[in-house]
Amino acid sequence: MRTVRRCGHALLLATLLVAPAQAAPDQLLWGDTHLHTSNSFDAFLNQNKSADPHTAYMYAKGAPVIHPGNRARVQIRTPLDFLVVADHAEFYGALRHSVQRGVPTDGLSTWQGIVASFNGQILRLVSKWDYGRQLFAMVLPKPGATPEEVAANPPGYDLPGTDAMQRTMWQEAIRIADEHNQPGEFTSLIGWEWSSIPGGANLHRVVFTSADASVASQWQPFSSIDSMYPEDLWAWLEETSAETGAEFVAIPHNSNISKGRMFPEKSLRGEPFTKTSAQARAKWEMVVEATQFKGDSETHPDLSPNDEFADFELYPYYIQNDPPPYEANAADYVRTALMRGLAIEEKIGFNPYQFGLIGSTDSHTGLASAEENNFWGKFPRDSTPENKTAAWRTGRGPSGWSMSASGLAAVWAEANTRDEILEAFRRREVYATTGPRMAVRVFAGWDFDPADLAGGDLAVAGYARGVPMGGELTAASEGHAPRFLIQALKDPKSANLDRIQVIKGWVDESGEPSEKIYDVAGGGVRNRDEDGRLSAVGNTVDLKTARYSNEIGSAELTAVWEDPDFDPMRKAFYYVRVLEIPTPRHSLMDAIALGVDPSEVEGASTLQERAYTSPIWYRP
Repeated sequence: MRTVRRCGHALLLATLLVAPAQAAPDQLLWGDTHLHTSNSFDAFLNQNKSADPHTAYMYAKGAPVIHPGNRARVQIRTPLDFLVVADHAEFYGALRHSVQRGVPTDGLSTWQGIVASFNGQILRLVSKWDYGRQLFAMVLPKPGATPEEVAANPPGYDLPGTDAMQRTMWQEAIRIADEHNQPGEFTSLIGWEWSSIPGGANLHRVVFTSADASVASQWQPFSSIDSMYPEDLWAWLEETSAETGAEFVAIPHNSNISKGRMFPEKSLRGEPFTKTSAQARAKWEMVVEATQFKGDSETHPDLSPNDEFADFELYPYYIQNDPPPYEANAADYVRTALMRGLAIEEKIGFNPYQFGLIGSTDSHTGLASAEENNFWGKFPRDSTPENKTAAWRTGRGPSGWSMSASGLAAVWAEANTRDEILEAFRRREVYATTGPRMAVRVFAGWDFDPADLAGGDLAVAGYARGVPMGGELTAASEGHAPRFLIQALKDPKSANLDRIQVIKGWVDESGEPSEKIYDVAGGGVRNRDEDGRLSAVGNTVDLKTARYSNEIGSAELTAVWEDPDFDPMRKAFYYVRVLEIPTPRHSLMDAIALGVDPSEVEGASTLQERAYTSPIWYRP
C-alpha cells in the first residue's frame, strides 16, 4: 500500500538520494478477465458448442476463428495482451462433456449409471432440438424467497458422473491455458467464476490466479454449489493459498443487479462487518468489475442525480424468473460502495470497500468482443441483428441490444507476465474502459505543477513525488490541498476525448455520504457555467450512416488539478472519469443494417465511451 507524506524540499531530496530506485510500471496492458467458453453450462445451453478455451485464446491473440453461432469467420481488430477464461465453476464443462463425450459411469452404482445415462440422453436431445433456453430458465432463481433464505437453504444437485466430468474438463482447461501462455507477449491467466445468485441477487465473482497448471491441478474450482456465501469463498481462497502457495484475486461483477447485496453493511448471514471480516474481503477483492456486457455499475441516476453522465448503459434486468421491477440500491454501485466503505471504516477502523476498478466482457461466445463495431453478442444467438429482438432467455428479459459492447481491463505493469499482472491488481494500479483503449495515468501528490506535464512523461514526477491510481495519500500540511497529475490519450482507432472529470467522495460531518464531480479538462473550445461545468462537446454522429467525425474533442487531455474543497481532517477518495465524444452504438448500426428506425431497437443510438480509473484515497 503506497503512501506519500508532505515534507520539505531538503528532506525530499535527501530521501530520493538514499532510497533505492523503484521500478515504475511502464507497460500498459489490455485484457479481459471475464470470458466464458463452451465449458460454461449457460453458454453451452445457448448454442456455444464449439468455442472452447483454445478458441478463446486464439481470438484474443488476433487469429481468425469460427463464431459458435453464425459460423462466420471472425477476428478481433486489436489483439489483447492477456485473458482469463473464467468459465462457471458450477457444472464446469459437464454439459459439454455429457453431450459430446457421454457421461462416464466408472465408479458409479448400477442405479447411478442408469440415471447418468438417462441424464446424458436428455441433454443430447435438448442440445439437438435447441431447447437450451427452456432448460436454462428452469434452473434460474424462482420468485418469492429472499436471497438470505435461499443462501441458507440452497437447492441440491445430485447428478451422477458430474464430478468426474468436471475434473476432466478443468484439467484440460488449465493445460490449454499453459500452452497459450507466452511471457512477455501474451498472458493466459487460469481462472473461473463463482456464480452465487441467491434469490436473483447477483453475487458473482471471477477468480484468477498467477499459478500454472501444475499448481492449479491440485484443486477443483470452488462453486456456489459448495456455498452461496462470499465469506466461504474467501475462506476457501485462504485455505487453498496456504496449502498450495497459489495467489488469487476475486473480482465482483454486475453489482448493478445484486438487489443491494454486493456491497452491503451486513452479510447475507445478517452479520455486520468486523475488522477481521472487512480485512478478509479487502484481501481477496481488491478490484471490482465496473462495466461489462450486462451494463455499467459505476453509478445510477437515482443515486447520483447531479451527475449528467450517470444515465449510461443501464441494465434493469435481474437474473431470475418473473423478476421484480428494478430498483437501484446504494449497495449495487461502485461509487456509493466507495463512500460506504469510508463510513464503515469510521466505525470499525478498516475499509472493506477500498477497491480498484476494471472492465471486462462476460462474453459467453468465447470471443472477447468489446469493440462497438465488431461486437458479437453476449450469447451466440445474439450474433446477428435479426436474432437480437428475442430475449436471451424465456419470459421478461433483455434483448441483444440491451447488452453493452464493454469492457476492458487496463493494467500498468512492469512486464506482461502472470506474476506482474496479478501484482498490478494487488496494488490496484488498474483501470476500466468501456471498450476503447484510452491511455490514462493519474498521480496524486502535494507539489505537482504544470511543469510536470512537460515532455509528456508524467511517470517520472508521478512516482517520485506522488502515488498512482490505487494508492493512498496521507498527512496533509496546513494550507495544502492534494494535486492530481492527469493525462489521457485517445485510442488511436477510436474517437477524440470530450473531457476529464475527477469524482470525489467523502462522508460529511453528519455521517452522510457525499460526492462531487469536477470537470478538470475539456477538448476543443468550451464554455463553463458558474459551477465550473463544461458545456456539451457536441455530437457528429450521422444517424443514417453511423459515421462520426473527430473534428470535435481532443486527442490528448492533461491537467494539474487541485481540490478546491479540501478538508484535511476528512477521509476522501478520488477517481478519474474520461469521456469520449459521442459515437454510434452497436444498436444504431444494427438498425441501419436492418433498414428500420433506430427507435424500434432497444438502446441509445449514440453513447460516450469512457474510462474509470482506480481511486486514490486520502487519509488524514
